Amino acid sequence: MSRRVDIDSARHLAPEMFEKISRDRVGAEEVGRKSLTAWQDIRIRLLGNKLAMTGFWIIVVIMLCAIFVPVLSPNDHFTNDLANTNKAPSAAHWFGTDDLGRDLLERTWKGAQISLFVGLMAALIDLIIGIVYGGIMGYYGGKVDEVMNRFAEILYSIPYLLVVILLLVVMEPSLTTIIIAMSITGWINMAWIVRGQIMQLKNQEYALASKSLGAGAMRIIFRHLIPNAMGPILVTLTLTVPSAIFTEAFLSFLGLGVQSPVASWGTMIDDGISAMTIYPWRLLFPAFFLSLTIFAFNVFGDGLRDAFDPKLKK
Repeated sequence: MSRRVDIDSARHLAPEMFEKISRDRVGAEEVGRKSLTAWQDIRIRLLGNKLAMTGFWIIVVIMLCAIFVPVLSPNDHFTNDLANTNKAPSAAHWFGTDDLGRDLLERTWKGAQISLFVGLMAALIDLIIGIVYGGIMGYYGGKVDEVMNRFAEILYSIPYLLVVILLLVVMEPSLTTIIIAMSITGWINMAWIVRGQIMQLKNQEYALASKSLGAGAMRIIFRHLIPNAMGPILVTLTLTVPSAIFTEAFLSFLGLGVQSPVASWGTMIDDGISAMTIYPWRLLFPAFFLSLTIFAFNVFGDGLRDAFDPKLKK
């Protein structure tokens, strides 16, 4: 019955009730959206991720403060001022002072320098070793891949914290020792990421064409394959930094990392945790900035991962 009503209504539609829209052939073939390269598309999607960009700008601000605040601050984080011990935050000492009268603003940003340096250096070493080791594993395959992969699995099976503590016990605690300790096994995840990417890319046409033209293995790996695997590599690198920063703070908290009077977020948290009920600012500021830095790197790394993921393209 309803279908018959619709047909009857259509019969009463006059031709003058419709307007014909003309469009030339050139206009019909116009592309509605400008073509973008892969990197431009990634940049647009990353900039559109508000949480990731918030993390990025937090990282920038923390780095700038770590560089310039110790230079511009009138106080010295090494100098003991027993007349101003455990002072609450004020105009003279924005973050207060510790039990030796040292300015916590200066010490907090000095600790940021150490934490960021350790995190970035450990991530850089992991990047270099992981790319070389994983690239060789993935490209050659076969027995080479099997032997190298078994060696990586053996290292990975050893508890990471045990390796770090044993090395720090044998060697003198210092920044160099911490970086070496974290780099012994820290590169393995990066190597496996690179290995998987190289195994997917090495049979692509451009890699086979380069090989047929006589290019060597190292040239194919580093000239053709690694640049096309930079997406997962950059994401892994970004997520490695907060892990290294937390490890440094944890080791310093245990007394196995940076030694007093050198400032570190870990040593400051260790000093402040015993007085947190009486002088909470001694714990609040280093713990807050440590947590904020780790959060910022993690959300920025997640944003990078989403930007590089082709499944999320719209």
